[in-house]
Amino acid sequence: MKQFLRLMAWYQRIEKRDQYISQRLDQIDERLNYELDFLRSRIEVGEELLLQYLSDKAEDNYWTAYSQSEPLVTVCIPTFNRGALLTERTIPSVLQQTYKNIEVIVVGDCCTDDTAERISAIKDSRLTFINLSERGNYPKDPNRRWMVAGTTPTNHALSLAKGAFITHLDDDDRYEPNRIESLLETAIREKAEMVWHPFHMQLENGDWTQCSAEKFSHGQITTSSVFYHSWFARIAWNINAHIMQEPGDWNRMRKFDYFGAKKVRNPNYLLWHYKERTNAGK
Repeated sequence: MKQFLRLMAWYQRIEKRDQYISQRLDQIDERLNYELDFLRSRIEVGEELLLQYLSDKAEDNYWTAYSQSEPLVTVCIPTFNRGALLTERTIPSVLQQTYKNIEVIVVGDCCTDDTAERISAIKDSRLTFINLSERGNYPKDPNRRWMVAGTTPTNHALSLAKGAFITHLDDDDRYEPNRIESLLETAIREKAEMVWHPFHMQLENGDWTQCSAEKFSHGQITTSSVFYHSWFARIAWNINAHIMQEPGDWNRMRKFDYFGAKKVRNPNYLLWHYKERTNAGK
């Protein structure tokens, strides 16, 4: 019996050691990924824009949005041939927000369905629709295409944004009714330049799970789970992000991170992110 207990204790020590080694390797891997993202962003962003950010941030005008009683918030929605989902699920979830001072800019990636007609039937002055005359020049490989689909209309929407704060929404997803109000409150209270949050996520089999988004990192955020100061609209989505095997949202967000902007996590689940579909034109 004593020999058995000694053997069990020995196995437990080995198990604890292996767990410790595994945890340390995960920490090292996380640190290396962070350093790699930082170096990539430093090269891609350049020193000039970083210096401009630091200069602008030092001015009172940069912080004006945080003292306004109801600052304008821009919601950018790129879309391609999802007229029904867009107008029955996505756009209503924005227009029905508890926070009302918003502009919703929907840009079609050269839609050929009835998207324009469906949107024109929505009578709300806060909603704008532009349909581009040409599709974005996306890669042919399906996986690479998925990584950067919607880059062209999203960048066009950003060029039109007038809000003091900006956020995004995929054309088949939906917000919780208080999303913008909750994120704006967090941003103003904390003077955060960027706020991110957890979200509900649909699996391939149709079941739902939750992404707790504990960290601002790859795999923990999605296009529609970030809310940010309008200064960062000048950082465009990169249609070549797929070359680095990166989804366009993370390629852009890691650059935000590089600037050292103040980021705050809102703990509420404020988005329903539906499973990806084969229509990769958004």
